[in-house]
Amino acid sequence: MHYALTESCIAAEVVAAVDINTVANEVYKHNFPNTCIYPKIIEGMTMDEFNKLDFDMILMSPPCQPFTRLGTQKDVLDSRIKSFLYILDLLPSLTKLPKYILLENVKGFETSVARNKLIQTLENCRYSYQEFLLSPTLLGIPNSRLRYFLIAKLQPGTFCIQTSNEVLKQFPDLDDSMEASDISSFSQTLSADDNNMEGITADCCANEVKNGRDETVLYKLEKIRHVKQKQSQDNNSSMQMIQDFLEEELQDPSPYFISTKSLLRYALILDIVGQTCRRSVCFTKGYGSYVEGTGSVLKTASDVELASVFQSFETLSEDEKLTQLAKLKLRYFTPREVANLHGFPPEFSFPEKISLKQRYRLLGNSLNIHVVAKLIKLMVE
Repeated sequence: MHYALTESCIAAEVVAAVDINTVANEVYKHNFPNTCIYPKIIEGMTMDEFNKLDFDMILMSPPCQPFTRLGTQKDVLDSRIKSFLYILDLLPSLTKLPKYILLENVKGFETSVARNKLIQTLENCRYSYQEFLLSPTLLGIPNSRLRYFLIAKLQPGTFCIQTSNEVLKQFPDLDDSMEASDISSFSQTLSADDNNMEGITADCCANEVKNGRDETVLYKLEKIRHVKQKQSQDNNSSMQMIQDFLEEELQDPSPYFISTKSLLRYALILDIVGQTCRRSVCFTKGYGSYVEGTGSVLKTASDVELASVFQSFETLSEDEKLTQLAKLKLRYFTPREVANLHGFPPEFSFPEKISLKQRYRLLGNSLNIHVVAKLIKLMVE
């Protein structure tokens, strides 16, 4: 959020950051040493503490587990949502209502009871608001990360955009980063890729699909319709290539190699992307520790086609399978590369003592800075 505020070029100072996660706070302090951090739960802060901060804007990302497809889906009955409900209870009683509020959460929040409570509170406090479901792919970034966003502005302030009761699925102003025709074309594949990130996937740089029924399996459990979908994304020249986000000189790639056991078990469902591809699936906090549904892996052997490796793959012995898979030179994206896809600036870094697992967990719980920066501008202008 802090980096997004900076990128938005809005004249603002962060007066406080609140988080209970000690590792996240260490990383935050490392990058923003002059910002006051409250290492506590929100409900541990009193009304007096909030009023003394005298803030004009709230940027928040409440816990997502109560709303995720693979989570508990307990909504407001989940204890982890207490801090968010506390904010809603406290907001109307503040000495000075903040002029602006931005909230981020996972897809699914838009149909929750928590969302309804948020809307009711905003309307009671006389805020104008707009809801969105947006992915970085709309800005030409080759990473699917569909998220719910809400921006709110205290009346009589008005937005520079025409608001709608609908949840918008693209930015209301189309800038030069992606033409309207490209967005229209890409939106046909956005939903499937973002909402089914652990689905069966294939090389987005595969050869032209041969004639056949859409449900015919080509290789790697991949059906013709899946390959067509990935090719559609790869042919969109408004999307950047994966290679634009990779580390130029990776001194020691060994920590990022995928274990033999994982390769054998998950080979057919790995989301494999090449350096010239223009897509990758959402990275989760389990990336690097788990394989299935946690994010794309990188094929560094640019001269090897997936089709040749997975031809008659299931008929091979384990040793033969490993020999074939080794040709692809698969590895995880590094934390720096994931951060690049999320829009973190070059100056962002982790303290050395933060482990690889912890870095992936934090990035998996993060958001795309470019998307949030654009929303902050829309909210304030």
